[in-house]
Amino acid sequence: MNYSVAIAFLLHSDPVLAKVIEEVGPCQLVESQPEGNLFFCLSRSILHQQLSTKAAGTIHSRFLQLYPNSEFPTALDILNTPDEDLRRVGISRPKISYLKDLARHVIEDLPTIEELDVMDDESIITTLTRVKGVGRWTVQMLLIFRLKRLDVLPVDDLGIRAGIRKVYGLETLPDRQTTENFGQRWKPYCSIASWYLWRSLEIKPQPIVTI
Repeated sequence: MNYSVAIAFLLHSDPVLAKVIEEVGPCQLVESQPEGNLFFCLSRSILHQQLSTKAAGTIHSRFLQLYPNSEFPTALDILNTPDEDLRRVGISRPKISYLKDLARHVIEDLPTIEELDVMDDESIITTLTRVKGVGRWTVQMLLIFRLKRLDVLPVDDLGIRAGIRKVYGLETLPDRQTTENFGQRWKPYCSIASWYLWRSLEIKPQPIVTI
């Protein structure tokens, strides 16, 4: 996907964010987008909730080892897996409940990725948050990274808020309303702005040179 139009818009609409864009370089959002069906994407998000990247990766790897005959388990595979088997690979009981509720919904009534593609963002959020353990933030990550929606601003994401605080020199983390207000200057490319805010946290401050 070519983000040149979005980048040009953000460079013009927000001179402060423009400095981050120039330092980070081309947007590589498309390179980090996971593939897979809806069950794969949401189950992965559930497994990663409230865990460090390293810990989540370890559990996810052990989880996949329960199903050696497939690249990724199906919803029916999960429903047929005893809870204790899932506990043994490090998945908490609440997350087991979430995974199985997701599996039931996928089998019974959730749309496919292809069907989600023709729905608007809020309809997707309303549809998917009926699943236990799937909140607004989780669906917004799906919208950005899997469905490639360009105008999503996850205002409850601590990384986004920390990025705004750093980039705009705020004394404290912005609240939800303040974050939404910042987002007005990035529309209709809030997803691209979000990616740069996340990347801004990786930029090391320049050392002060004394003469």
